[in-house]
This record gives sequence, C-alpha cells and structure tokens, in this order.
Amino acid sequence: MGANRRHRPTVVIAGGGAAGSLVALHLVRSANRRSAGLDLVMVDPVDRWGRGVAFGTTHDQHLLNVPASGMSALPEDPGHFVNWRHRDDPEAPRAAYVFAPRKQFGRYLDETLTEALQASLGETTLRHVRKPATAIRRTTLGAALVTGDGCELSGDAVVIATGLPAAGHAWAPDSLRDSAFFVPDPWAPGALDVVRRSASGPADVLLVGAGLTMVDVALSLTGPGNRDDRVLHAVSRHGRLPSPHAAELQLAAIPDISDWGSSLADLRREVARHLAEVSDTTGDWRPAMDGLRFRISALWERLSEAEREEFLADDAGAWNVMRHRMPPTSASHLDVLQADGRLRVGTGQVVSAEALPTGGLRVGLADDGETRFVEVGWVVNCTGPQADIRLLGNPLLDDLLRPRGGGALAVAATAGMGVRTERGRILDSSGNADAPLWTLGALRRGELWESTAIPEIRTQALAVATAVLDAIAPLPRRLSDGRLVSGHHPVARPRDPLGLPLSTTAEAATAYNAGLERVMKVQSGGEELIREAALLDPDFALAHAALAMLGHEAGADADVKASLEAARKAVRKRGDDRERSLVDVVGLRVKDVRRTGAQALMAHISEHPRDVLAVSAAVPTIAFSGVTDVQQEAWDLVDGLAPAYGDHWWYISLLAFTRQDQSRFDEAGLLAESALSCEPSSGHAVHAQTHVLYETGQHETGRVWLDHWVTESGRSASHGAHFSWHAALHELALGDTEAVRRRYYSQLAPPTVCGVRSLIDAASLLWRWRVTTTEWDAAVAAGLPDRAGSAFAGEAAPPPIEPVLEALDHDLLAKPQTPFVALHAAIALAAAGERQRLADLGHHCRRSRDNTVRTIVVAVCDALGAAVEARWAEAASLIADVLPVLVKVGGSAAQRDVIEETMLLCLVNAGDAARATSVLSGRLDRRTSPIDQRRLDSLTLHRPVVSSS
Repeated sequence: MGANRRHRPTVVIAGGGAAGSLVALHLVRSANRRSAGLDLVMVDPVDRWGRGVAFGTTHDQHLLNVPASGMSALPEDPGHFVNWRHRDDPEAPRAAYVFAPRKQFGRYLDETLTEALQASLGETTLRHVRKPATAIRRTTLGAALVTGDGCELSGDAVVIATGLPAAGHAWAPDSLRDSAFFVPDPWAPGALDVVRRSASGPADVLLVGAGLTMVDVALSLTGPGNRDDRVLHAVSRHGRLPSPHAAELQLAAIPDISDWGSSLADLRREVARHLAEVSDTTGDWRPAMDGLRFRISALWERLSEAEREEFLADDAGAWNVMRHRMPPTSASHLDVLQADGRLRVGTGQVVSAEALPTGGLRVGLADDGETRFVEVGWVVNCTGPQADIRLLGNPLLDDLLRPRGGGALAVAATAGMGVRTERGRILDSSGNADAPLWTLGALRRGELWESTAIPEIRTQALAVATAVLDAIAPLPRRLSDGRLVSGHHPVARPRDPLGLPLSTTAEAATAYNAGLERVMKVQSGGEELIREAALLDPDFALAHAALAMLGHEAGADADVKASLEAARKAVRKRGDDRERSLVDVVGLRVKDVRRTGAQALMAHISEHPRDVLAVSAAVPTIAFSGVTDVQQEAWDLVDGLAPAYGDHWWYISLLAFTRQDQSRFDEAGLLAESALSCEPSSGHAVHAQTHVLYETGQHETGRVWLDHWVTESGRSASHGAHFSWHAALHELALGDTEAVRRRYYSQLAPPTVCGVRSLIDAASLLWRWRVTTTEWDAAVAAGLPDRAGSAFAGEAAPPPIEPVLEALDHDLLAKPQTPFVALHAAIALAAAGERQRLADLGHHCRRSRDNTVRTIVVAVCDALGAAVEARWAEAASLIADVLPVLVKVGGSAAQRDVIEETMLLCLVNAGDAARATSVLSGRLDRRTSPIDQRRLDSLTLHRPVVSSS
C-alpha cells in the first residue's frame, strides 16, 4: 500500500501534550504531502494525546487565555479551530473572539491529529507508548529515548516536546513543604478535589502566586461544590493580577523596531514610548502589547546574557501582567469575588507555616519588613512552572544536559529556561547541531522569551516537522533544476526566496532576491534592486523580465520594451524552462494580447506555482490589471496554490485579500493577522485587513490602525498613496471632511503623488468627496425640495481636481491601457466637467480590442457624460444597468463604490427619493457609515409642526 517499511524513517517524540501533538500533526501532514512513509512514536504516560497539563483540565471555567481566532493548529488556516468549534456545536455562533474552555481545545488537538492520521491511509503511523521518558542517547543511525522501565525507543530523529515544566516550590519553607495541607502542584490529577471537599478546619485557602494559575485555582475553589464561607487569600511579591483581555477584538499595533537600539535601556525606553503612543491614539495599551508579541524574539536576541538576567529580575513581572492576560469573563468573576470579600489579593512572601490543632496551617507572610499571619485550611502553590530546567529534577532533561564522553547533548539557555538551539535543532556543548535532536515550546524560552503559547508553538511545530523531514526523508531534487553548467562542470545555482533556481551569478541573485522580497512586501525600491541585478549580470533574463512585468503590470519606473528585449536576448544565452516561459508570458502581456497572455500566464503558474512574480501579475491586490476579468477564476487560482505555499506569509496575505473579495470578512481578518504575525511589513496583508475594516464599518479603528502601520512597519511601503486613500475613505465615511482635506494636501495632492496612482487614488477621492457631501446638498435642494434639507451645511467644497489632471500624462486620460485605468480616467474627466474629452475617451474605448473596455467602460463613459450634462435620470439608469457587471473592470468593491455614489447623486437630482433611500438603506445594512446615515436622514420628508393649542 505504500513505502517499503524496512526503509521508513522513525521519529520519536517525548511528550504528548500540545507541543508533542502539534509536532506529530505537522509531521503527519508534511509526510502526506511528500508521499513519504513515516512512523511516529509518542512517549508520554498520559491516556490521550493533545491534553498535557494545560489542556487536561476537566473544568469548564478553565478558559483559554488566547481567543479562539489565535488557537488554530494550522498556521495556514487560522480559522481552523473556530470552524471546528462550530462543527462541534452548530448551534453556537461561529465567533472568533471567544475564550473557549481549555478542555475543548485538548479534544480539538486530539481529533485533528487523529483525522490527519486517518487521511494518511496508513502511510504514516503513530504509536503511543504510555511510559515516562527518563534518558536519551545517540545511536549509530539517530537517537533513542529510554523509558523508566529501561525500554529503548530508537528513531532517526527525536523531538523533545515536554511542554511546560512542572511547578516549582523551592520558595516554600520546609515546614510547609512537609505539610499534608500544602498542594505543591494544583494540576496534579485530583490535587484540588480534597481542598473542595474539605469540611473541617479553617475554610480559607492561601494561594501563593497571583498569575494565571491563581485565576484558574480561584475559579475552581469558588464554584459549585465548594464551601460558601471560603475566602481566598492570594499573595505574590507585587500583588498584581493579570490584566484582562479587551471586551472586543482589537488589532495588534506592530512597531517598527529597526531603530530601537540594542541595550536593555534602549528597549525599555522604546517600549514605553510605543505603549504610550498607541494608548493615546487608540485609548488602550493592549494593541501595543499585542504588536510587541510579533517583535519580542528579535528584541530578546539583541540583549546580552547579563541584560536578559536583569530583565528577568526587574521587568518580567510587569511584562507578564500585561502580556499574559486573562479572559474577560474570568476577570469579571474575580471582580465579583473581590467585591464580595471572597478573594483578597495582596503582597507577601511565605516565611513560616505551623500546623493547627484542628487541621490547616497558620502561615507567616513577610511584607515590607513586617510579618502577618493568616490561618487557612490549605496552601496552594500557584507560582507557575519552574523556569530553570536545571532545578526541576526531570530525569530526561537532566540526562540531556549531563556531561558525557563527547560532551553534553545540550546546554542550558539563558537562566536555564530551556536549551540552546539552532532554529529548534538542539546544540550540544560544543555548539554543534550534529545530533538529530529537536525541541520547541517551553524549552526555547531562554532564546526566544515568548515561546509557550499556541500561536508560537504551532509555528515552531511546523518548522520542526519540516526540518526533521528534510533531514531524514529529503525530497528528491531534479539536477537540471538546481545546477548550472560552467565550462564542463555543473555548479550549484542560487535560488530565489521561494527556493526556485536562478540562472545568474550569486552577486546578481542577492540583489534580485532583495528586490523580489520588497515586491512581495509591497515595499518601494524593489525595481531598483532588480535593475541592479540586471546590471551586475546583463545575461540575467529573469531580472530583465521582472522589470518589464513590473513596469507593465504595476506602473513601476521601467523601460518596458527595452527590458523585454533584453530578457529575450539573455534567455537565449542562459535560462531554464521556467525562465523561458516567464519571458514568453511577459511578451504576450506587453503586446496586449489580453486573453492569450492570460492563458499563457495561467499555464505558466500551473507548471511553476511558486513563481511569485507570475502569481503577483495574475492576482494583484494593488495594481491596474490582472489575469482575468472573471473574479471566480482569480479566486480559484489562489485557492489552488495552497499546496505549493503552505503557511508562507506571502501566500496567506494573498489568500486574505481573496477572502475579503469574497465577502468572507472574518476569515480574511484572521488570515491577514496570521500573515502579519510572520511578516509585519506585508503590504498585501495590511491591504486585506484595511478592506475588512472598511467593509465591516470599523472606520475609526481602521483609520487609527492603518495610520500606525504606515508610520511604523509600513514606512517603506510602495503605493503609499493607496494606503492614504484607504485612510481618507474611513475619514470620509465618518463625515470628518476636514481630516480628509488635511490628508489630501499632505499625502495625495500633486506633486506628492503623480502618474497613474494620482488618477486612481487622488482623482477618485475628490470626485467621491464631492458627490457625497457638497453636491449632495445641492442635489437634495434641486431634486427634492420637500425633504429634510442640508446634511453638510457650512462645509467647504473639496479641493479642485484640475491640478490633478494637469499633472497626468495625456495618454493616461486619452488612451488608458486597462479597463480599470479607463474607468478612473472617465471619473476624472467627469469630475472636471470635461465633456469633450470624456466623449473622446468613450470613442477610444469603443475601438478597444478588450471586450470589458468596449462594453462596460463605454457604458460608464456614457453615464458620466449624461451626468455632466445634467441628464440625471438617464445617467442613473445607465449606471444601474452596469453595476452588476462592474466587477469585470477589476479593482476592489471599495474602489468601484464611487460609481454607485455617482448613481445616488443622479437619483436625488432626478427627484427619485424612493430609489435613493433604498440604495442607502442597503448600504447601511452592509456596514456602518455615518456619512450614509446623514444622507439618508436628509431624504426624510419635512413634517409639519402641530400646534398644541
């Protein structure tokens, strides 16, 4: 049925909790995609995988402290857990921002792993050995775990996924540790049952520690089945409870840390500034803290060992209070307990414990030089896991760190918080990653700091699975794809960011890759770097082709014809099948053979799906053309690329934009957030999220969030004008026209923005601004004099559009090359009242070989011409006819909305209040919009005042 089992690799996983289960899941899925046979051995004494300490709880009130949207096991499908919960309980809402019971997540991991194994049809097997692993050793072929009864389990690779360390209680005095009324580990099976059942002795309980463990224990000891007279006393060094999560989902404000410095003092200052700025603009510090999550490993890496130790001593407590937050409902429960006097939180350290005659303990608490005493029935250790693995007494980890003949297999990382690795592969005492040993999660805290939450662990699990399979079951690589003949000797070829070979020199490839990565992020400077690559190697066909494609498809500064000719000449000298194919495709696109070029591009992508340059041309998110005028084809193309890209941030960004295009806004938002967590500079992900915020009516949030990204992670963004247009759209929807005016003059007016971007963004904004505000009032007065009247009285008119048109190239308005640009040329000419030029544009479009231009754009030109000549009813009718097929011109719904806005103006001028009211009501049903509400209110009939006499 599959691979010969004598040659099947084996991976042994120490740990069956979340980390071990996620590694197993991704090993199974990755092996399935590679059609590779694989045997997995999971070593853990637990009954079922997927639970572990965190998710083995049976209490419904023990909730995840990460929203469901962040708990997917699959990085490439951030809505996976949300959708699983809905399938599990179809009556429950498909909510992303909900804090589910932890036991439910354990079941989700169990079922997801089981389903993946079933889908492998026996090609991948998993054996669960229910014994503790106590030792590890190298073998001739790999490594082996040794269980407590001496059984040796050998594999080609071993993954240490032991999860969070056991609770530490070195702080407890001997008299407390020796007491039967001390609970050293509240997560041990049945540990809290005896506390709940206890009916004799003092009812009160002392909880040592005030973090998330205390929150769970407090909920367990105050629910049904507990004594009503119980008071919980929670103490810690600082007496601070975890902060609660916000009541509603907030988007992370990810900072640009490139100039934050590298000392602890520098980082303290910059973090404080970041928190303050975000708090000032959003009214909450949480988005700032959530944004730091995506940067923390890079910041941690900058610190010296001494500075890390200093941070742990002085800053970690405050960090944990803000970073590791409790669910809002848990916070509400604790608020009620505190208000009722059933939970008292304070500072103190346990210094003594004396047994009481009737059971329980008299505990001494030292605080600020004084000692106070409290009599309690029980003391529960809520201080959390022991951070230093050297103090745990864990046999497996002790053996991993044990010096042996060739040195220790691993060395402790900062403060003993795990072990040192090279991207998850364990480094030995000589600093080498020679042994086939990997780890993840809590055992990487010392080198990453934040490494214990599911969002971090799932990403590490996929990376470990990929690295393990690359080491023990590598994919075959065709020699012709990876070698370039130099003289009579094949030499390794450089590769692009997605691993595709490049027919060029290493130096040129470095410049090209840097440029391509900028293009992928939607950053400026990409074409300059690619041009540099072409100069470094004039025979680098792909660099020339890329310049031609970027110039033609995205309006980049490039000599399209010269670059295309150079690409054709170079590829005849040197180039593989992919490079020759791409040059041919670019030629067809530039030649304006629209359908043939589209078919050739689709065929190229089918053969070379990881060619990001080709995919970018086929499905642009910020551009002026695309592969097809059939939206479904573009959607199908993106969905079909999933196997080629997996969880790559660029593909997830593209998928996010596709989902918002499909009005699947919840999915789009999750995907965009997932992509930004991997690459905060991803312009495609930000663009998708911006559309989600606009289409769901979150205008104030959208404006603030987008402005923050543009000034931080998006400082190098190309198409900056388009992001400014989006922010202005939010401001216009809010009715804040003065904010729109400030943004226009500072970010969109010529000469700040020129060329096609000025046409698409600046000109269309000015027209939309006019038809929704000042001209709206004039239309109501002229067409519906019996209505409520002015909605925008006293507001100044928008800036004139003539300066924008004067800065545009003549051919851009007279002979636009694509339907989308032609549409905006018509809008700009109508806004300027250029009747003759608008008519000339219509004549030009009628002669186009492009059917979309010949039909849809011509209809829009006719409608706008009628509007310019005040033939309002005719204009409204023409627009109403074309709206259902307007999607074929390209662009987004937000961009095409300007045509519907124009129709509304025409309806009001024509006196058709009923249809205008219907359209506005429909828009408000889709999304909140204060400006639409003001316009709708202005259409209300005047009501006569009835005298009370």
